[in-house]
Amino acid sequence: MDVLPSGPIAVALSGGLDSTTLMHALCCMPEVRERGVRAIHIDHDLHPSSADWANHCQLVCQALSVPLLTVKVSVEHRSGLGLEAAARQVRYAAFKAALSNDEILALAQHGDDQSETVLLKLLRGAGPEGLGGMRSLRRLNKSWAWRPLLDTPRDALRDYAKQVELEWIEDPSNTDIHFERNFLRHDILPPLRKRWPKADQSISQSARWIQAAANFIDDQAQVALTSLQGFDPATLDCDRWLALPDALRDPVLRRWLRHLKLPEPNQHQVGELARQLSNAGESKLPCVRWPGAEVRRYRDLIYAMPTLKMPPADWQARWDGEPLGLPAGLGSLVLVTNLQAATALASPDHLTVRFRRGGERLRLNDAGYHRDLRDMYQEAGIPPWQRGRMPMVLNSAGALLSVGDLWISDIGQHEFARLNRAPRWQRE
Repeated sequence: MDVLPSGPIAVALSGGLDSTTLMHALCCMPEVRERGVRAIHIDHDLHPSSADWANHCQLVCQALSVPLLTVKVSVEHRSGLGLEAAARQVRYAAFKAALSNDEILALAQHGDDQSETVLLKLLRGAGPEGLGGMRSLRRLNKSWAWRPLLDTPRDALRDYAKQVELEWIEDPSNTDIHFERNFLRHDILPPLRKRWPKADQSISQSARWIQAAANFIDDQAQVALTSLQGFDPATLDCDRWLALPDALRDPVLRRWLRHLKLPEPNQHQVGELARQLSNAGESKLPCVRWPGAEVRRYRDLIYAMPTLKMPPADWQARWDGEPLGLPAGLGSLVLVTNLQAATALASPDHLTVRFRRGGERLRLNDAGYHRDLRDMYQEAGIPPWQRGRMPMVLNSAGALLSVGDLWISDIGQHEFARLNRAPRWQRE
């Protein structure tokens, strides 16, 4: 058995040949029993017989005296990912939720699966991380994913299962060549293996070489990211990122986005981002979006963020000082007294909250002069896309009192002092 972190083992049991064989083999090992072993079955509810499969897994576990957890999930058919990818996404989310800290999820992918994975990644234009194939051991959030069979051909698993007289389920979807992996498995790899009998071993060997290169690139990407990241972790030095070698630019971007818990782009979107940043003049504000995230440039920095929502241009609300929810996920405004939420204002003192409409001017003290808010934003280094998302507070006469809780005008200082309160913007 591989050198594993300490912790109990949970076998991902589908009821098919591969996982049933892995389950049996592990349960025959005293060191596994000593660790503690259980099984997790994910019922995708995609086949009329899925309940029978769950019952079969229960019988397998009873025969081996192993506890079983069955988790029923729902797969979104119109997610845009395709049924295979959507089911995999839901399945791994269920595994992560079910596993305890440092528990080891044993997965039954084998040598044939590794060949299919590498070819699929190659056909999708993956980089070193993808072409390195599946790793035998990797972190899975707070737990581990372990694939002990990656050097074992599927024929060896079938021979073992027949020898010990195991019973398993044949999923009919495994023969449907409309699925990409099945097409490779049934129509592409057999003639390749006939022409090159050691094709699987060669693909596996190449994957190991590429994995080693990917590990080196990943280490260098972390070093580069540390030097490029700004004081705000959601920023990168633009020119220095563009100056990185081609082999580092993409992995640095992806590592940065993972740190920020943002979705990663595809290869085309990374190329488009580099092109826009390289060609845009100083006055331009390039932005590249993909589902769930966007990356923008302002001055010398690249900013990454969830997809921004802008408040309606004509939105405004009467405000009595109690917590006021803002549109577009912008949190809330509240008037506070000694850091505590204040009670509602008297009717004559009502305020109005709205967002920037252009042309606003502000005077910060009695002795000063009115300044364009646009100039104040620029001097403060506030990115343009944030300026229209900052709530403004006006009094009943329409005079601008504050911009969020960043600036309070001279009129605002008098008004808030009279009310013995101060505005606070509570961002989400």
